[in-house]
Amino acid sequence: MNYEDNTFAWVDTSDAVPPAALTRLLFEADDGVATVTLNRPDKLNAVDAVLRHELSAVLRWCDAADEVRAVVLTGAGRAFCAGSEMTQSGFGGTANARAEPEWIAPYQVRKPVVAAIQGAAVGLGLTLAMQCDVRFVAYDAVLSLPFVRLGVTAELMGHWNLVRHVGLGRAQELLLTGRRFTGAEAAMWGLAVSALPTEQVLPRATALAREIVEHAAPVAVATTKRLLWETGDLGPFEHARRERLVMERLLDRPDAHEGVTAFLEKRTPAWTGRPSTDLPAFGEDSA
Repeated sequence: MNYEDNTFAWVDTSDAVPPAALTRLLFEADDGVATVTLNRPDKLNAVDAVLRHELSAVLRWCDAADEVRAVVLTGAGRAFCAGSEMTQSGFGGTANARAEPEWIAPYQVRKPVVAAIQGAAVGLGLTLAMQCDVRFVAYDAVLSLPFVRLGVTAELMGHWNLVRHVGLGRAQELLLTGRRFTGAEAAMWGLAVSALPTEQVLPRATALAREIVEHAAPVAVATTKRLLWETGDLGPFEHARRERLVMERLLDRPDAHEGVTAFLEKRTPAWTGRPSTDLPAFGEDSA
C-alpha cells in the first residue's frame, strides 16, 4: 500500500539478492515453496532492527525470484512472534523503521504468503501475520493486540485488517481491551482459516503452498492476490470494472490458452508467465 497516495502498488525488487548470512531468520526453498522462519526462539522471535532488515531482504528476494511460487512464514520454537522487542529505550526496531526504504510487506509480495502460527502471536507478531494472505494457527496459541496496554496503537494496518477479518464489533473489543484470545477463537471469528494441533500447523501451511505451486498459474495467482487486497479500497462496481479489465488482459496470454488446453487434455499445465515481467497493468500501473 502506498500510504502517501492511498493506492496499492507493487514494490520494485529488481535489485534483490539471494538470502545470505542470516542471523535472525532461517530460509529454505524447495521446488517452488520458500519457508521463512523467524529464528530468535530465546526471545520468542521478537522483532528487532536486524530481524526486520533480514525479513525485508528475504521477502524482497521471494518477490523477485520467479522460481519462488509461494512463501510460508513461521517461527522457531514455541512462538510465532512476540512482537517488537522492548528495551529501556523503547520498542526494538521501531526507531529504525523509517530508515528502511527497502521494506516490503507480505501483502506486496507477488506470491501467496501463508502464515503458520504455531505459537504465540502478539502485537506486531499478529499484525504481521494479518498482512499474509492465509493463516493457520494452533488451537492453543495465545494471540493478542496489546497496544493500548503499552500506551500506543496497532501498526502494520492492524486496525484495517482486523476489522476486515472479524468485523467492527469484535475488532473494537480486541483492540480497545488488548486482551488475549486463543487460536481456536481466531479461527472461529475468521482471523485464521483453521485452528489445528500445534504439530500440524506448519505441515498444513506448507501443503497449501504446495497446492498453489502445483496447480495455479503464477501470473494469475499474483493478479488474484492484488485484486483481493484491493477489495477494501474499491466499491463493488469499481472493483467489477477492475476485474473485467484485468481478465481481458489475461485472456490473450499464453497461460490462459494453456490452462484450457491442459484441462481438455487432462494433463498438468505448463505455465510460462512470470510474475517478475508478465503481470497485467492495473489502472495506475504503466506496465
